[in-house]
Amino acid sequence: MKMDDIARLAGVSKSAVSLALSGKPGISAETRERVLEIARESGYVPKPRAASSELPSRSLSFLVFTNAGIVLEEYYQQPFFRELIHYIEDRCRSKGYSLLFSTVNMNHFDRDIRSIAEIQQSDGVILLGTNLHPHEITEIAERLGPQLVVLDNCFDTLPLHFVAINNFMGAYQAGEHLCRSGHREIGYIASNVRIHNFDERREGFEQALRDNDRTLSSEHTFAVAPTMISSQEDLKAHLKLYLEPGRRLPTALFCECDYIAIRTLKTLTELGVRVPEQVSVVGFDNITESQIVSPELTTIHVEKKRMAQLAVDLVIESIELGEETHTKIRVDTRFIERNSTKKD
Repeated sequence: MKMDDIARLAGVSKSAVSLALSGKPGISAETRERVLEIARESGYVPKPRAASSELPSRSLSFLVFTNAGIVLEEYYQQPFFRELIHYIEDRCRSKGYSLLFSTVNMNHFDRDIRSIAEIQQSDGVILLGTNLHPHEITEIAERLGPQLVVLDNCFDTLPLHFVAINNFMGAYQAGEHLCRSGHREIGYIASNVRIHNFDERREGFEQALRDNDRTLSSEHTFAVAPTMISSQEDLKAHLKLYLEPGRRLPTALFCECDYIAIRTLKTLTELGVRVPEQVSVVGFDNITESQIVSPELTTIHVEKKRMAQLAVDLVIESIELGEETHTKIRVDTRFIERNSTKKD
């Protein structure tokens, strides 16, 4: 069985088969699943990469589990992950490694992780851990071996390399800024999909309020979907319901990520609420879109480039030096003040 045969049976182009087998983005979930199913049934095994003086002889895999948490099937189009991938590719290139992509649908976790382990062609793995739980990360590491780094998550009890955001610090910075700006009634817009990063942000933000003699009221806490940037009716419905008895919104709102913050800006505008004159808004991540909304978003900058570099360097160190001591790194954040906040 050749790639041409798989393409014919699947009714797709040879390039689509190549994308499906390598896990690279650019095709639909349905096409990827159809190609992989045909490849499995036929016992297809990709040919080893030919040596070339012009191409890196070693490679890393960027492994992503989709359709769980906030990681969608087309995760590479989500601004945060798009920027992270760009920096990972740059670092791999500078170190003489190529980067392969492997994508697994969480609905087929057991089946697909076995397949990846059987045909693993790269020298090491960078695992996007954003949406993964400890038992899932443990199983992946057991199947794929020691040359693995988990990116964008951290569990202190697991004996693995982790590179993560200092989420507690970032949310603390946001809370501290709002308190020092004179805000006393402060609201919180959370993701209705919970991941470890968001839980750490909640802890950091509430600690900042406590340290400034403030508390987060349950009636000032809202929850919405975390990934869609456009204004969303559920957030508008929440805020309208809150305002109906004649209540005023808090003078400031912290959002667990920039996706939510940008949606909040749009929704408040649709409700006739002026930002920042009536309500200040702070996000988290500093994605590119945070600078092109109006008003520009005050947010927490995540050092995505630094995280990418550390992840690549750690996995290469494991490959080339055989280093067995594991490292857990939390990269500090920076507060970025723009036009969506003001003193109260």
